[in-house]
Amino acid sequence: MGSLQTPFGKPMLKHWLFDPSYKNLNHGSFGAHPAAVREAQRAFLDVADLRPDPYIRVQHTKLLSEARESLSKILNAAKDECVLVKNATTGVATVLYNLNFQAGEVVVYFEPVYGAVEKGLVSLQEHSALQTRKVPFHFPIAEGELEQRFRDVVQKVRAEGLTVRAAVFDTIVSNPGVRFPFERFTAICREEGILSVIDGAHGIGHIHLDMDKLQPDFFVSNCHKWLYTPRSAAVLYVPKRNQHLLRSTLPTSWGFIPGAESPATVASVLQDANAVMTRTPFEELFEFVATSDDSAFLCVPAALKFRQEVCGGEDAIISYCVNLANEAADAVAAILGTDVMQEPDLKAGETSNMRQCALATIRLPIGVADDGATLAGAPVTVTSEEARRVFGWMQTTLMEKHDTFVPVFQHGPWLWVRISAQIYLEKTDFEWLGAILLEMCGKVARKEN
Repeated sequence: MGSLQTPFGKPMLKHWLFDPSYKNLNHGSFGAHPAAVREAQRAFLDVADLRPDPYIRVQHTKLLSEARESLSKILNAAKDECVLVKNATTGVATVLYNLNFQAGEVVVYFEPVYGAVEKGLVSLQEHSALQTRKVPFHFPIAEGELEQRFRDVVQKVRAEGLTVRAAVFDTIVSNPGVRFPFERFTAICREEGILSVIDGAHGIGHIHLDMDKLQPDFFVSNCHKWLYTPRSAAVLYVPKRNQHLLRSTLPTSWGFIPGAESPATVASVLQDANAVMTRTPFEELFEFVATSDDSAFLCVPAALKFRQEVCGGEDAIISYCVNLANEAADAVAAILGTDVMQEPDLKAGETSNMRQCALATIRLPIGVADDGATLAGAPVTVTSEEARRVFGWMQTTLMEKHDTFVPVFQHGPWLWVRISAQIYLEKTDFEWLGAILLEMCGKVARKEN
């Protein structure tokens, strides 16, 4: 262990900014960054305040290039295929907006989609010729069955005389928190001539990624969730073969690439006509997107330095978090007398692919049914309307009484809870959570909530 390296678990907390009384068990939703990265960000902001124009017009571009170079190495991609956007939602929306859907074109997506992405698709339908189709299913599900359902939807769309232009899917689903077989579906999309749009919100810094091997058509991943940059920053990867499809950011800004028939517009006031141009139009497109604080983008090198020098590198971080998520989930499930979400066809000794991530989803002993029946195996059954009040009460109680938070939600006929493992947490933190959840489930059963 190097002189700066700190053991994982409670000793690592000294590098983070949490209130000592707060237990951060939900790193996956909004991320967090260590004090060293905050100092780097504040240094950038100080420079911006001292000399705004030199910083925004000159220095920011150079610093952004360094950040993109660092990200490209982690993703095993070329720097000129990687740009930065505010977050994964923005990245997905930017890609879909630029695809300029025509009549008869369809986007296929999967039912446990991130809510903001689905709402973006619905909004896009209101303003374009786009049609969408959803692959219906609930986890847990076998990968083979999930693939067949996707292929069935594609076949049905084509039988209607329509074209499946793109498919949107996750690396790791947000709720429930499970790893999605994105590698398998990227290959299927390539085989079927469908553009793969991957929402890797939980991706970089969370699992190992290799764009050269994966070969997606579009991939976006938040840096502020698992890579330890400040909020908010995300890397958008677009291979050279598809960069011609993207001509505008959201909002459209100075880097806009007009079409051949577009009316002329003024030249960018941020470009120096005397400078030698070394960046591609795609890189310039995302270089300045309206005036905003993009200092989080520039913190990528500082975050990676922390991960290497203090944490011991990517392999060590990912291994610890995935192992902790699995051990913690099993411990919480044992306390609750339930189980952890994983493939239903998993045989003894086999490894769950769904659980190969730092998120885990544990079933609560609370079933959901609207027909007045009692769900088999459920100590207590509530209606879907009651379920919304139950998980709202549980989440509020966790924050207000226990100074922590984990998402509680309905998926299929059960309530579930999602946990996020991280390098500053230990198994005992989740055992503490399990005891609290057991107490709250008992109150629900006794109608004391």
